[in-house]
Amino acid sequence: MGLYKRHRVWWMSFTYNGEQIRRSTGTTNKRLAEAICSKVRVKIIEGQYFDRGEEQDRTVGEMMERYFRERVAGGNRHSERRARSILTNLRSVFGSKTLAAVTPKEIATYKANRHQQGAKPATIAKELGLMKAAYNVAIREWEWCRENPVCRVMFGRIRNARVRYLDDGTFERVVKACPAWLQPIVLIARYTGMRRENVVMLQWSQVDLHRKLIVLESTKNGDRLGVPLCDPVMTILQKLRGTRLNPFGPVFTRLDGEPLTGDAVGIAFGRVCRRIGIEDFRFHDLRHTFASSLVQQGVDLYHVQRLLGHRDGRMTQRYAHLAPENLRDAIQVFNRGNHKISTQAADRSESMALSPWK
Repeated sequence: MGLYKRHRVWWMSFTYNGEQIRRSTGTTNKRLAEAICSKVRVKIIEGQYFDRGEEQDRTVGEMMERYFRERVAGGNRHSERRARSILTNLRSVFGSKTLAAVTPKEIATYKANRHQQGAKPATIAKELGLMKAAYNVAIREWEWCRENPVCRVMFGRIRNARVRYLDDGTFERVVKACPAWLQPIVLIARYTGMRRENVVMLQWSQVDLHRKLIVLESTKNGDRLGVPLCDPVMTILQKLRGTRLNPFGPVFTRLDGEPLTGDAVGIAFGRVCRRIGIEDFRFHDLRHTFASSLVQQGVDLYHVQRLLGHRDGRMTQRYAHLAPENLRDAIQVFNRGNHKISTQAADRSESMALSPWK
């Protein structure tokens, strides 16, 4: 039986029942690793050692890499980039640990440290959520381990239902301040409610000018979505179609013909907003502007939900407060029929309120 280092962690190698076994000691301390190795040697001699499976051999880094390769890569580009960032944070802390060595206490410590570093609760929840999902796949499909330590950690309550939108006058100012190449992108985002990546990466093959429709084969939640087009968007797309040489390529490109990126558009849009004195307004808030405008003009939340492509109506409820008239109309049912209170009863109630000791 011998010890060797692997990513700063001490591992032990020995033969058991004619099979070569390699197991992590879970520590970077050589003296502690030697003690663990001696304990295992005693168990083997006494016949009490048993193989606990791949969870003692597979590392969190291996699990994350395979999960990314099989479940994330090749899908939505925005999701892939975000997952890469999350994996970098997780791997720096847990990457060299074996699946069996990670405990709920360590995960809770990671959550507290990320909070102290300034990470938002939603960001921390996404990181732990990805780790939890990877462990679940490793348990159910790969049979690498038997327990998911993330399941025993509270994620905390997240309050990120942000609704930031522009009125028509302010939006017009923003559009006028945008460079010519950015204006059609901003207008289409405002009048369709599509997410930034869907607008920037839009292909002519997705645009049906005859049916006045944009068909998104895969949105953020993986669903297929048909986006109806209003007259302003139709006008923009028809003008763009007449100036594009390639009728099957991307709708928006750089001056050199290369495709635009969502990050470049977001940075340019943020720069425009700050220049005209609008703070804390992101490109994604054009989606909120679209939804808020619909609600304020009397469109019911169900139709807004369908237009935004929300699976869960709770996402759309954030806009409900923008249409108090709908609630006011709802209680008018008490002004009809048997719900009317007689004048005499009302007068008696008022009299009792004025003279409570009678």
